[in-house]
Order: sequence, then structure tokens, then C-alpha cells
Amino acid sequence: MLDILFSHSYYYKLDPKQWANKTPYPPLGTLYAASKMRSSGYSVGLFDTNLKDDPTGITSIIDREKPKYLVIYDDGFNYLTKMCLTNMRNAAFRMIGLAKERNCTVIVCSSDSTDHYDLYLDAGADFIIKGEAELTLAELISSLNKNEEFKQLLGIVYREDNLTKINPNRPVLLDLDSLGQPAWDLVDIDSYRNIWKEGGRTLSLNIATTRGCPYKCNWCAKPIYGNRYNAHSPQFIIDQIKILQNQFGVRDYWMCDDIFGLKPKWVQEFNKLLKEQGLSISYQIQSRVDLLLKDDTIDALVQSGLKEVWVGAESGSQKILDAMDKGTDVEQIYEATKLLKSKGVRVCFFLQFGYVGEKWEDIQKTIDMVLELVPDNIGISVSYPLPGTKFFEMVKSQLDDKANWTDSDDLDLMFENTFGPKFYKTLHRYVHNRYRIKKGLNGLTKILTPSRYPLSKKIKDIARMIYHMPMSFFNRILLKKFSIK
Repeated sequence: MLDILFSHSYYYKLDPKQWANKTPYPPLGTLYAASKMRSSGYSVGLFDTNLKDDPTGITSIIDREKPKYLVIYDDGFNYLTKMCLTNMRNAAFRMIGLAKERNCTVIVCSSDSTDHYDLYLDAGADFIIKGEAELTLAELISSLNKNEEFKQLLGIVYREDNLTKINPNRPVLLDLDSLGQPAWDLVDIDSYRNIWKEGGRTLSLNIATTRGCPYKCNWCAKPIYGNRYNAHSPQFIIDQIKILQNQFGVRDYWMCDDIFGLKPKWVQEFNKLLKEQGLSISYQIQSRVDLLLKDDTIDALVQSGLKEVWVGAESGSQKILDAMDKGTDVEQIYEATKLLKSKGVRVCFFLQFGYVGEKWEDIQKTIDMVLELVPDNIGISVSYPLPGTKFFEMVKSQLDDKANWTDSDDLDLMFENTFGPKFYKTLHRYVHNRYRIKKGLNGLTKILTPSRYPLSKKIKDIARMIYHMPMSFFNRILLKKFSIK
């Protein structure tokens, strides 16, 4: 029997685009919470939904282990959970219902439940924990087990006499190392390894060195870790890497921080410790172009094993970047991209179309930037209003019954803008067409020239180009058609 069964509400199989990528990561945030409760003396288990078909699979483990508590604790380090996708919300509701039928007390912590706690309470959840939740969860379960008063606990939402009670938020946790290492032993790593192998890749695992982001891009939601920045010590992360290497043989990592390496000299100390302890790794990060250009940051990143960086380029139009409160310049995107490439680092762009006030000339500037810099990969989204953001407040009066995407490939523009939803869905395909054509042309002109790209990669880019050339022509026609309202 278990005291606590942990789960979460993200199902890769309910998000076809992400499932097709074959690059799932374990629910790191859930593993931190499980570790905290285990260290507090509770027996814990995990129903890892990532690779499951649907929520009904949870019934067998509840029936077998008879946990007193089901804790649906989403992985706040996974940006997909911030999107509050309705497929995942409905899956969470189903798990709540199945657990309540089996007399579990249900506690939920997620971006979506933090923003929409009444929906989860209506579905049968007993408690919602807002934001960062490990300490609150420990206090709440301790109080419930001892039949002590819980109504004054910080960070919880619950119902009393059919009224929703919302307690004040808990202060953020400053000493992240005090949580201890995540409970990696609860994860069936081989099942992840097999999915990555199906996709032709070697398994990578996720590590979070920090919590929060101090920047104030006005479309970015931060319901779990907030507008703060606290870091694990470099030695804590080194110790975690040792665990993952020794137990699972993994040497490639996705540093899933919102912003990696912002704390002064953190990366330099991390690099020093890696060398001193004889550790060799490769890793990928998310960062900002202005941050990457500071001091010797890029050199320290490269020396410590950085292979790929995703930057929030967002737009090639300074007007749009300023409207987003992004705090970066287009010139910095160009400078950082060229510098990283010169150091042998793969550079990938997050791009966002459809922000309020965007015109065709802004879109064209973004396309021009992509075709000139030719990043190693691009991820394109459409502006998506999330509760708690300035952007949401700007457009919320236009949101109707559909206020959330179904899955991450939905890309529906849900407010009035210069162009309509069909235009932006076509634009998504068109920009990919143009980008793949440019990549193919580059591969064709440099097919026999030594470079950081293997010959097989150049040939693949050329093959993709052949497909995307007619599609680019077709989608350009559709864009002209859909640009007329």
C-alpha cells in the first residue's frame, strides 16, 4: 500500500505533434515533489502519464496500492503544461473522478488548476495548491493525517460550505538545494529510452538548474515559479548529473530552465566543477540573446558542453519586440546567432506570429531574418493569451468559449487581429516551407565543403527542399487569399 500516488496530467499521446517528435522527457517537477514527500516519511509511487494511452490506466494501480492520496502534480518545468491544453485538462478531470470513486483524497498542482481552480474543484478535487507546491504539499498532508487545522495554510484553495476559499500565496523557496535530488528511481527510464530510439535518437534527460524568470515579456505566463530567479548550486547539479550518468548511462541533457545561466558566474563555476570531477556532457538550453552576449558566457557554455541553444527570437520586427516588452533588439539576435554558430553551437529560434498590431511588413521582417541567419531549427507559434499576463488582459474581452488550445498543434488565433486564424495557420506552413528551401539550397551549395554538418544532414536538407518548393508556392497563394478579410 502507498501513502501517496503521484501523477500528472500531460499525455504525449494526446498531443499528436509532440508524440510524433519521439522526444519525451520525464515529469521532473513531479519527481521533486515525490522526493520531498518520501523524505518526510511517506511511501510514494508514480503513475507517469507521459507515455500512457489514456487516464483509465490509473485505476489498476489505485486498486492495487490503495493510496490515501492522489496528487496530480504537473511538471512545471515543461513549457507544454503552461499552455493549459484542453486535452490534458479533460484527462486530469477523468483521473480525479476515477480516484474519487476509489475514496482517494485528491490534491492538484498545475498551471491550469492555478489559473482555473474552480473547474478542478467542480471536477471533484479536494485541494488545489497554487504555484510552487512542495512545502505546501508536505504541510497539507501532515495536517490531514493528524486531523489538524489546515484552513490557514498558505497556497491552498478548497471548498467549504460550497464556497471557494483561496488562501494567500506562499513565499517562494529560496534554497532549492534543500529539496534534495528528484526521485528518478520512480521513472521507467528504459521506456523513455525506447521511444527516443524509435525516433532515431539517443536518450536525453531533463535537468532544472533554476526556478522562475525575472524578465517581463507580457505574453509569458509564470503560474508555478513566478517572476523570480533562484538557482541550485553548481555542485547540486553536478551531483545530479553523476546520478543520471551512473544509474542510466545518460550524458546528454536538456537544461529546462526558462533562462539558463543568468546568475553571475554560475556557468563559469559549473564548467570548472565539471572539469575538476572529470565529467563530460553535452546539453541544450533556452536563453536570451542579450544574456548570451555578456562577458565570457558563450565561451564558458561551449567549454562545459553546450551543443544547442533555443533563443526566444520571437520576431524580426523591433516594433513587435517592443510591444511584447521583450527587452531585446533585433541586432542582438543577429550578433548572438553569428557568434554561437562560429563557436560550433546549434542555434534554434522560437518565433511568434499574430501579436496584437502585427502587419505584413512585420511578418516579412521575421521571414527575412530567418532566411538570412538560417537557424538550425525553428519553432513557430501563434500568440496565445494565457491568464495572468498583460497580453491576456489586452484581448480577454474577445475570447469566447474557446479560450484554450486543444493540443500544442492547435495554433488557433483566438482574438481579432490584422489577419484571421486561417491566415496564421497557413503562415506557419509557409515559413517552414521557405526555411526548408533555404536550408536545402545551403546544403546543395556546400555539399562537398567540410563543415560542422555531416554529408547525410546536407542530403536530408536537400530532399526536404524538393518537397517544400511546390508547397511554398501553394501556401503563398493561400496567404494572399486569407489576407483579405
